Amino acid sequence: MTYQTYEPPRGSVDPLAVALGNATLFGIGYVLLRRWRPAAIAVLGSAVLLDLTATTADSRYEILLLLWWAAGTAHGWFLARRSPEHAVRLGQRAGTLALALAVVLTAALLRVDAYRIENRVTEARESGDCETAVAAQGEVWWGHRLAGAPVVEPGDAVVRACHRLAGAASTLARAARTGSTEDLGRGFGTLAEVLNDGPGNEPTVRAALDTFLDALPTDDSCDTAALTAWLRDRGRSHDVLDRSADAAARTEPAALVGCGDHLLAEDAWPQAREHYQQLLDTYPDDPRTAEARGGVRKATLAIELAEVRGLVDDTSDASSGYCAEPAKYSGAPPHRKGSGRALFLGDSEYTDRLPRSWRTGDPAKAALVVCAGEAENGAAVETCRYENKKSRYLPHQVTFHKVKIPVKVYELRTGKRLDPRSVQIGGSSCPSVLRYEYYMYDLGPGDQFVSTSKSAVRDAFRPVVGR
Repeated sequence: MTYQTYEPPRGSVDPLAVALGNATLFGIGYVLLRRWRPAAIAVLGSAVLLDLTATTADSRYEILLLLWWAAGTAHGWFLARRSPEHAVRLGQRAGTLALALAVVLTAALLRVDAYRIENRVTEARESGDCETAVAAQGEVWWGHRLAGAPVVEPGDAVVRACHRLAGAASTLARAARTGSTEDLGRGFGTLAEVLNDGPGNEPTVRAALDTFLDALPTDDSCDTAALTAWLRDRGRSHDVLDRSADAAARTEPAALVGCGDHLLAEDAWPQAREHYQQLLDTYPDDPRTAEARGGVRKATLAIELAEVRGLVDDTSDASSGYCAEPAKYSGAPPHRKGSGRALFLGDSEYTDRLPRSWRTGDPAKAALVVCAGEAENGAAVETCRYENKKSRYLPHQVTFHKVKIPVKVYELRTGKRLDPRSVQIGGSSCPSVLRYEYYMYDLGPGDQFVSTSKSAVRDAFRPVVGR
């Protein structure tokens, strides 16, 4: 028996080898057929579709790429079958099979790895861990995008969101350091935008928000009060950002009292009172309300006293300053008969002769404010006849009057005006010699005041000051 060995003719191609060659997406089957134009078209078409798939992450291009792959494989098979020089060539089959398997297995492994990476990204995002999510997505390279761009594309969105959240966290941290409500508003605006980009961002937004809220209260109570007031007034958005309201309610009361105390020590009394009052209005059941009410009273007294001091400093006569616009100082001593001192303003010719125990220059120690006007003629006491030494034939009739001083008396504690409206100081009249300045046409000295003494001044003002 004789055996013969079959050898395919040289230049023949194996249809299966051609199909496997085209399955590599690089047109190797067309090269085996020596069809250079289809080979170039195959390479160019595969390159374009791969680029579109990787850059757009659109599943439609993946489908087109799969169809392109199937069409090229089938087209190579049919062209080789129609060739008159086709035959089984094991060497060609082995080579193209190895290349096709390498391409397919590489693509499959890369796609599986892409799913693994994206699962880690998803788990990290769901736990609010942006750092881990960004690190996991950092493992993606161009091979993953060629083999599974739609798989890794959501991870890119997570990274973008995390970068925006990092910026928001930085802005919120700066707000916590400086008390800037502008930075606080910008930070919350970014959080809201990221949250609205997709419900899957809620855990990472919550994590960024909690980092800021955990920093409250800050070291500066006034900064904390400003930040928590903004959070309280933000209004509800019915999402995770509403967690800030609970943080505000937890930290604002202490911040309001602490800031009020600080402002009170800095003599910023209106602002201090505003902070104390905010606590009373917003948190009436807080255990610090008694402290806040005490702060309101201290600030109010300081404001009133400052206003009184300013009016007193502006007083030049009985019709200016405090005498024109009286104000109350609730911390003034009560006006009681037999005690208390008065602050005398206006004309001081006679009031300066009152006992020191009746007077005070400090508004904080006065029970009364007495505004004294210029002296004028009061009740007539006596009329006497005087002769001029140089003209005995021109006698003068001189009437002596009590010294009448118009007064405005105010109870400092209430700012209300009290009686009397004037006082009259008595004294001696008709001295034996009356000296006065005269001129060429002398008409006489005119009416005169009685001669007063300290005791007379004291007796006149005694009813005014309640002594």
